[in-house]
Amino acid sequence: MASCVAVLIVVWVSIVIAWAWRVLNWVWLRPKKLERCLKEQGFTGNSYRLLFGDTKDSSMMLRQAQSKPMKLSTSHDIAPRYFNLFLNQKNTGRNSFVWVGPIPKVNILNPEDLKEIFNKHENIQRTVANPIIDLLVQGLGSTVDEKWAKHRKIINPAFHLEKLKGMLPTFYHSCSEMINEWERLVSKEGSCELDVWPCLLNMSADVISRAAFGSSYQEGRKIFQLLQQQTKNYAAAIQSVHIPFLPTKHHKRMKEINKEIRVLLRGIINKREEAIKMGEASNHDLLGILLESNLKEIREHGNKRNTGMSVEDVIEECKLFYFAGQETTSTLLVWAIVLLSQNQNWQTRAREEVLQAFGSNPPTFDALSQLKVVTMVLLEVLRLYPPGIELPRTLRRKTQLGRFSLPAGVDVSLHILLVHHNEELWGEDAHEFKPERFSDGVSKATKNQFAYFPFGAGPRICIGQNFAMLEAKLALSLILQHFTFELSPSYAHAPALLTILQPQYGAHIILSKR
Repeated sequence: MASCVAVLIVVWVSIVIAWAWRVLNWVWLRPKKLERCLKEQGFTGNSYRLLFGDTKDSSMMLRQAQSKPMKLSTSHDIAPRYFNLFLNQKNTGRNSFVWVGPIPKVNILNPEDLKEIFNKHENIQRTVANPIIDLLVQGLGSTVDEKWAKHRKIINPAFHLEKLKGMLPTFYHSCSEMINEWERLVSKEGSCELDVWPCLLNMSADVISRAAFGSSYQEGRKIFQLLQQQTKNYAAAIQSVHIPFLPTKHHKRMKEINKEIRVLLRGIINKREEAIKMGEASNHDLLGILLESNLKEIREHGNKRNTGMSVEDVIEECKLFYFAGQETTSTLLVWAIVLLSQNQNWQTRAREEVLQAFGSNPPTFDALSQLKVVTMVLLEVLRLYPPGIELPRTLRRKTQLGRFSLPAGVDVSLHILLVHHNEELWGEDAHEFKPERFSDGVSKATKNQFAYFPFGAGPRICIGQNFAMLEAKLALSLILQHFTFELSPSYAHAPALLTILQPQYGAHIILSKR
């Protein structure tokens, strides 16, 4: 009996020692080792502080920077609202890192390094799973290796050009409803003040509801409302010093909302799968195309293990459709309206092009494809106000990047906003709205440097970029076709970062009938 007790004590002590060693390694030994490695290669950054690193400082700076609006001028230098900690370090050296808890994050701005990272996707993956982020959205952007390749192959048909052409009437229907409502508001006085931000959110949510779920779009609207709540809880969580595994109020609520969303999506998917099995023709919406493509993949590979996508996989892809499709387009449109309100000459040029292309008639796909000025405007808006301002990645193994050898476990941050605003790459007018820089396309504008990537790049470039651009072109064209607009005196310029770059106090404009 005594010997058994002794053995149990030894086992228990061994487990405690092993656990304590892992904790010590995670919170101190490994971070200090990574710090030495980076500093020996010339990277600058703060010394590691136990557990929290730079998180407290960066959260405080972000809250201070976004506590009040910024002055709206011809300069759109918005980077200091988000990257004060990094910009302070940049003065001591171009190559720097910051601490996200016990993990150093290396800041990448050099175009050649950025291009190499996007092409080395097998070594450099999306930052390791975070319970809070995963409750918000997963899908294609979160998968890796063979699973990513399988999902991409299955989803690709939904975003083919011919499929997008077929969705144009759906886009037009949702956009027209918003235009009709604006015309009703304007008709009373000839003009009105309007916060267009919630209007654009609702319109883009309606587009993605109809495009993704077809006849089930009303259920899709409920999912949109839940995702809006999820986004607010996510923003509240990340703007505090957050430890993912602690059961905080925001974490608990996000789990509840995630469960509600999954129940709704599972119901829609199950009904659609039953209809397909009964031989009913699939709707030409994103979900129908995805399920057909998935069924084809399963049939081609028989009963092999891990063939096709599970219902859980399809649920996550639907969440991503919704989240990425709705937010990207609405933010692109709201900043386009703000910038065109501020730059009336470009608003006039864009409107003249639209009227010349299709007059007062509904836009066709071919006519939208020929809009050069509108395209230039949207490209410049994406440069100045990209929906996502940085892309976090994790090194899965030791990686050579230029003259640097980065150890496994280090995070890298691909700074979209800072590269898009870099005066060395774009010239002294980098912070100014000048769509003419894109008159001969992106390659000429960037002088063939890797300096423009609002939708990411490389093999994992955003699969929905053509969807977002087509919707934005259509919506902006209809707005220009029917209205003129200028900034209201009550407009407060405050780009705020929740999950994407959006107007903190809305976008108040004076809308007039053309």
